[in-house]
Amino acid sequence: MTKETDDDAAAPAPVSVRRRSRKRKMLLGAVALLAVGIIAAGGVGWWAVDHYTDRVERIPNAFPTHVPAAAQPSASTGGETFLLVGVDSRSDLPTTGKNAEAPEWTYGAQRSDTMMLVHLPKDHSSAYVVSLPRDSWVKIPGHGTAKLNAAFSWGGPPLLIDTVQRLTDVKVDHLAVIDWDGFKRLTDAVGGVDLTVDGSRRHMNGTQALVYVRERHSLPRGDLDRTHRQQYFLRAVLSKVMDPGTLSNPLKAGQVLSRLTDSVSVDDRLGNGDLRDLLWSSRGIRPAGMVFMNAPVTGTGMIKGQSVVLLDRAKDRILWDAMRKDSLKAYVAGHRTDRLGATTP
Repeated sequence: MTKETDDDAAAPAPVSVRRRSRKRKMLLGAVALLAVGIIAAGGVGWWAVDHYTDRVERIPNAFPTHVPAAAQPSASTGGETFLLVGVDSRSDLPTTGKNAEAPEWTYGAQRSDTMMLVHLPKDHSSAYVVSLPRDSWVKIPGHGTAKLNAAFSWGGPPLLIDTVQRLTDVKVDHLAVIDWDGFKRLTDAVGGVDLTVDGSRRHMNGTQALVYVRERHSLPRGDLDRTHRQQYFLRAVLSKVMDPGTLSNPLKAGQVLSRLTDSVSVDDRLGNGDLRDLLWSSRGIRPAGMVFMNAPVTGTGMIKGQSVVLLDRAKDRILWDAMRKDSLKAYVAGHRTDRLGATTP
């Protein structure tokens, strides 16, 4: 894949943007949400679920409005689908979670460098994580064609959700967002992670892990290998949270949960009761049972002077149809997929 800078997303076009009156805090939302359920199941107590779900910041007005009926996603058969977003902000201040000191979205100032659709089937037997490369060349409502990560830059959560729903025809039930500051704090909260890089096991703190998941220029498949790095990291964090050393120590569990829930934000449609129900029903999910994969692509190319990822629309349609029909288990069993292995480049 041809090298490019992280700032070469399509330049923002002038539009009128309503500035929100207060600072609202905005993947790794799955880590925070599943972790609470895991800790609760581990015996810290249901009171902890009430306490920590109440700490999660909510994003108001996250979903698109006034979308034409023809552009609305089809109804899903079962399960729930989350859009997890990692935001690269140009602000030096944190923009997500309770520690936010800057607005979660300012026109042209943030890009969504990590986007994952996480589908939880109706029986909550597993979780399916599908990464959408940030350089995917897609149609963005009202802006023509551009890289997928430009949608968040131009229109925040509503435009990104609208873009993803039109691209996949899958309804996004909920949104979770974290910025890089929250990413580092989340990693340090679990004591860092152990990852295999170039055949060697390495322990990484938040700053080191951030460098690891953002790298793509030196990777054989560029953005596609970077999404696998992001998935690999997410799996490692989940495994660390589920470690008996965390589960059996109420003080340590509380410290981890406090940092996790302070770092991520979710849409305001996901109330505390919804979170409790979700966490309880998902308590049996473990990293080993989760499936991580990339959306099918035909390769990479150059468009308008930009290096882009070209999605395979025919194969993608089959994947999104399986997600919509809550039949991803059968899809994975019957199709070749770009799945995360034991390690990644």
